[in-house]
Amino acid sequence: MRAKKGFTLVELLVVILILGALAAIAVPRISASADNAKKKACATNVDLLNSQIELYHATEGSWPTSLKSLTDDGDYFPDGMPVCPVNAETEYEYDAKTTHRVSPHSH
Repeated sequence: MRAKKGFTLVELLVVILILGALAAIAVPRISASADNAKKKACATNVDLLNSQIELYHATEGSWPTSLKSLTDDGDYFPDGMPVCPVNAETEYEYDAKTTHRVSPHSH
């Protein structure tokens, strides 16, 4: 008599339960990590914009009149205006009158 080889239904259910528990732990952490990475990339964009505003002032002797005039200049932004990775429709705002800075926006 030959013994049948294979998995029983109980063994398969245990494996499925273990995989489900691991997925329940991993998926929220991956999602939170992606959100944090996008927020940090947005903050990096703000720092980059402010650095280029400073460079413009040091080079030209005056502050840029608008953020668009700076980001359209290929010497400062060859790839154009950075886009917020959190919300692509939210534009960065430049205070051309007092601080001459781009302020971080809330997400």
